[in-house]
Amino acid sequence: MSGAQEPAAPRLVLATHNKGKLKELRELLRGQVPGLDVDTQVVDASAAGAPDVAETGVTFAENSLLKARAVAEATGLIAIADDSGLAVDVLGGAPGIFSARWSGTHGDDVANLKLLLAQLSDVPDSFRGAAFVCAAALAVPGSDGIAHETVEYGQLEGTLLREPRGEGGFGYDPVLQPAGMDRSCAELSSDEKNAISHRGQAFRALLPAIVSALSAAEAQQS
Repeated sequence: MSGAQEPAAPRLVLATHNKGKLKELRELLRGQVPGLDVDTQVVDASAAGAPDVAETGVTFAENSLLKARAVAEATGLIAIADDSGLAVDVLGGAPGIFSARWSGTHGDDVANLKLLLAQLSDVPDSFRGAAFVCAAALAVPGSDGIAHETVEYGQLEGTLLREPRGEGGFGYDPVLQPAGMDRSCAELSSDEKNAISHRGQAFRALLPAIVSALSAAEAQQS
C-alpha cells in the first residue's frame, strides 16, 4: 500500500469545457464552502463525463438553465452553468448570446474580435459603450428530475477599444476597457478581473445558493 490519499469525489460540476471559466470558478469558491476541496471536487463537464448541451435558448438565462439542468440530470451532481457575452450599445445588444460564434465559428476568439472591430471601425469613441453580461444558473438534482434551480446575473460596463490589448483572459477581454479604468480586461490580473467581472458578480450572487445546496447534499449523505 502506498498510503496515498484518494482524490475526493466531485461534488460540483461546472457545465463547460473552458478551462479559463473553471479556474475562475475555483478561485471564487476557494475558502467559501467548508470542507470543499475546489481543486478536486469542483470539476468541468469533461471530468464529470457530462454531455455537450445545445444552447437553444434566446436569452443568457435560458441557455444557462438548459446547461445546468442537463448536466445535473446526467451526472447526479449539483451543476452550475453560465452563459455570457458582449452586448454592444450601437449594435442593439449584439453579439449577445451569439458572442462565442459571432464570426460563424464557435470559439474562434481571434476571428470574433477581428469581425467586431471591423464592424465598429467608423464608430466614434463616445459611442463605443458595451458591457459583458452573464447569467449563472444552479441546478440541484433530485430523485425525480431537478429539485431546485436558481439564476443570478452580473454585468461589467465599459468601452470598446480599437485594438486588442493584453495577454490575459479570453474571448473579448482584450477589447473591453472597464468603466473607470485605463486597462483592458486582458491587462488585469486574475484577482482584479474576478473582483469586477460579470461572471464574478453572477457567481458571487449565486454563492449562497451553492453553499446551501452543498450543505444540504452533505447532510443527506451523513
